[in-house]
Amino acid sequence: MLYRQSYELIGKPRRPMQSFDTLTEALDVLRSQGFTQDYNLKPDYLHCQPDNIELRPADFDIVNVYRFEGMTDPADSTVLYAIEARNGNKGVLVDSYGAYAESITPEMARKLRYDPEN
Repeated sequence: MLYRQSYELIGKPRRPMQSFDTLTEALDVLRSQGFTQDYNLKPDYLHCQPDNIELRPADFDIVNVYRFEGMTDPADSTVLYAIEARNGNKGVLVDSYGAYAESITPEMARKLRYDPEN
């Protein structure tokens, strides 16, 4: 079982904030809302493999952020980002945080911070 927390980026979300019990549920709802691309986190950009798209921090906005934590293991923690690219493409980034977090550039870290100013 996962604990869930949702973070609303003040002034940023384009749709009402929802709360989800599981990561799978959140992904299903976001996909139904058009967030169909899957992004992978690289040190200084997001990468979408099938289309070979690279999004630098200036190329996208974070629409919503959802955080899921494991009940017994703090290392079992995941963040789900709903992302909209400047060109209108929408997708998701699923990333771990804590001990398993990827090493990223300071610019990318600022972009992914739960801050409406990014």
